[in-house]
Amino acid sequence: MAGRPRVSVVIPTRDEEGSIGQVLDAVRAALRDHGPHEVIVVDTASRDRTVEIAKAMGARIVHEPRRGYGRAYKTGFAAVQGDIIVTLDADLTYPAHRIPDFVRAITGQEADFASGDRLSRLPEGAMSGMHLLGNRLLTMTFRALYGFPIRDSQSGMWAFRQDLLTRLELLHNGMAFSEELKLEVIRGGFRFREIPIDYGARVGERKIRSVRDAAANLAWLFRKRFGWVSRPHSD
Repeated sequence: MAGRPRVSVVIPTRDEEGSIGQVLDAVRAALRDHGPHEVIVVDTASRDRTVEIAKAMGARIVHEPRRGYGRAYKTGFAAVQGDIIVTLDADLTYPAHRIPDFVRAITGQEADFASGDRLSRLPEGAMSGMHLLGNRLLTMTFRALYGFPIRDSQSGMWAFRQDLLTRLELLHNGMAFSEELKLEVIRGGFRFREIPIDYGARVGERKIRSVRDAAANLAWLFRKRFGWVSRPHSD
């Protein structure tokens, strides 16, 4: 990456009118001194004012009518024009002000992929008991199956070099996309670093189904480990 790299921030949304404005304000403030950057909102058929608000605040809107966490990100990644991709959710759970730290990890050659670690200093009440239990179970299973000391396998705040995408086999279109992406980076021999972050309580309707999503992600870890996958997967 010659010169100052362009940063592309990708944010998936679905009915986030109560928080998207604050998230975009925080992203803009975080990147004020960085230089070239873009913000892409991948909207999955919101029925509220999410798109209207994001567009008015200068975000580029990419529509993805099909549901799926992984599918939204794949659509967003295909639209980026930057050298470094940064991701976070639209519900104020992730600290957008930490984006420069993630970008510096990549530009400073400390990592090819930086991932937020929410669990090392999680404040009380930021996650429900079932959500926290599921995250810890999935992280322990990831460690056991793949022999890598990851601290938070489910985090959704990342920064990575855009050119990694062509070298990763990303099959899942659902919630397991997060763990699959990290796994592909690690198995590919790329430099993976976790950055401890604060994690806040969600604003708006909760999308995660703790028990069902945890069970599906757990099954995917085993299927991926033993090669029982061969095509894009949604659940």
